[in-house]
Amino acid sequence: MIKIYNTLTKQKEEFKPVQKDNVCMYVCGPTVYNLIHIGNARPYIVFDTVRRYFESVGYAVNYVQNFTDVDDKIIKKANEEGKTTDEIVNYYIHETLKDANNLNVNPATHHPRVTEEMDNIIKMIEVLIEKGLAYEVGGTVYYNTAAFPEYGKLSKKVLEELEAGRSERIEITDDKKNHMDFVLWKPKKEGEPYWKSPWSDGRPGWHIECSAMAKKYLGSTIDIHAGGEDLVFPHHENEIAQSEGANGAAFANYWMHNSFLNIDNKKMSKSLGNFKTLRDVGETFGYDTVRFFMLSAHYRSPLNFSGELMEAAKNGLGRIKNAKASLEFALSHSSFDALTEEETNLLPELGKYEGRFHEAMQDDFNTADAISIIFELVKFGNTYAKEGASKNFVTEVYKLFTKLTDILGLLYTYLEDQNQGLTDAEIEDYIQKRTAAKKAKDFKEADSIREYLKDQGVIIEDTREGVRFKRV
Repeated sequence: MIKIYNTLTKQKEEFKPVQKDNVCMYVCGPTVYNLIHIGNARPYIVFDTVRRYFESVGYAVNYVQNFTDVDDKIIKKANEEGKTTDEIVNYYIHETLKDANNLNVNPATHHPRVTEEMDNIIKMIEVLIEKGLAYEVGGTVYYNTAAFPEYGKLSKKVLEELEAGRSERIEITDDKKNHMDFVLWKPKKEGEPYWKSPWSDGRPGWHIECSAMAKKYLGSTIDIHAGGEDLVFPHHENEIAQSEGANGAAFANYWMHNSFLNIDNKKMSKSLGNFKTLRDVGETFGYDTVRFFMLSAHYRSPLNFSGELMEAAKNGLGRIKNAKASLEFALSHSSFDALTEEETNLLPELGKYEGRFHEAMQDDFNTADAISIIFELVKFGNTYAKEGASKNFVTEVYKLFTKLTDILGLLYTYLEDQNQGLTDAEIEDYIQKRTAAKKAKDFKEADSIREYLKDQGVIIEDTREGVRFKRV
């Protein structure tokens, strides 16, 4: 039984899908005007893992993650670089998908773009106007929050508290019937892209876009809507008002939100000089390390990023990689197949590890506990499934090890590895050969290895803690 913490009810609830054995999931995607930052990587990894787990236990998952490809920030970026908005969004969508692939994030079932969904967006706004839930003023269409009695139910605050506590996120204008009303459609400004509508040549507000795309690809009521906790208000609150108002049905049965990522215990911001793109972090520590790091904490817990913590994560992931290599070595060097008596008695332990792993994942996707259980399995494998063990026993350990690490998406070769040609293990092997050459005072060989690695895009550094490498 899978339990999910539902932001809407503030409690864990048993997961019951709308359609048996199917999961409909909508995850808010990025606004594509820059490379995604390290904070963006958390929902990508977390909800990809949620999807993987559902699929591992037999569900079919319809996973939708959009691209917001029309926005003030995109227009500003295009003007700054002297490019069209299409050039900006096409480039950054490509780079975002590249980063996601490097994180071992599976492609969504659908990756809709806002600019390709205008007809459905306009139709939904028309329905809201017909139902008295929206009104037009001078070409701008607003949602009438006073006409939706349940407005505020996700963030659990009354409208006055929202207005007082989040005023920086509420636009104050004289056109609105009340301050909490938000834009569904706005007229174009000079030089901006626009679409024709019954109200004005213009473009949609941010919130209506997701409501329209979720309905098109998933239906009126979906199972899970997910994103970062910064989206609870106003974005997800407004989506509920729009979707439930237009469709006359519950919008999402479960709302999942990941907590924030801080940098050295501070909120990430360009003004503090601690803004980090995923590309920079991935190239420094490895994208697989980023994924492991993100899953080492529960998704609803705040997570702190630092160089020291990333090094620790890299070492932890290294233990798991080494365990895989050891199991593969034992498999290839085993001289007999049949289980020994001791191994027969040990086999039931594997079932216990798998059972505890599922308990962790079914308790609101507790990946931190799941990883701890994988480490216990690593210790078990290193102790018993080593050279000299039977092939049948090592095979069973290896199968479970692979199954659990695959659910979390931990062990993989990412794009940078493929482009560089050398795996981490191969690089480490060359480093050991160089170290041996230096000890033997064969400095010519040591220099030759350094130059070869450099030619392969790998720089090695001699530090007090040992030899380190980075890809360039």
